[in-house]
Amino acid sequence: MSEHFRVVFSGFKPDTDSQAATEQLAAKLKVPTQKVVDFTAGKPLFGPGDKQKCLKQAKLLAVYGIQSKLQSQASAPAENIQNAANERVFDALDYITSSLIRIEEKLDELEQRIDGKQVQDEQHEEDEWEDEALFSELELDNEPPKRSKKLLYILLSLLVLLLIVLGLSLAFPELVPM
Repeated sequence: MSEHFRVVFSGFKPDTDSQAATEQLAAKLKVPTQKVVDFTAGKPLFGPGDKQKCLKQAKLLAVYGIQSKLQSQASAPAENIQNAANERVFDALDYITSSLIRIEEKLDELEQRIDGKQVQDEQHEEDEWEDEALFSELELDNEPPKRSKKLLYILLSLLVLLLIVLGLSLAFPELVPM
């Protein structure tokens, strides 16, 4: 069975800003800053691994001004593996919870948009209904009252008479006095 090691925090380099180093390391590893702060307090940041892997992790920490050392793991890897599995489960649950919160926020936004659109649609429908009521009151289907055709016949006969006079004046211009 190969020996397992873990990278343990031992301090910051003298010219290193601890706050900036933790933030930069968190950004590089894509983990919350609090997890790196917990690492500086004594909690593990990386899981146990072989010596080569742990040396690479220590080298990465050194780039950001964090001093670390390798610690040999006891012969109880099953317990450490269980703890690591539990940590992964908790990390997954945190991720799922935050995802659900984001989804819920988006659903609330969509609900508000839909509710606003329904209110506008209802107002539009009410406006249409009011417009239809106004038209129904006007009785547009009724035909206009019948007028007497006597006036129409008089105007028509006057028009025919004037056309005849015009025709005669054009045909016989010497009859029209000037």
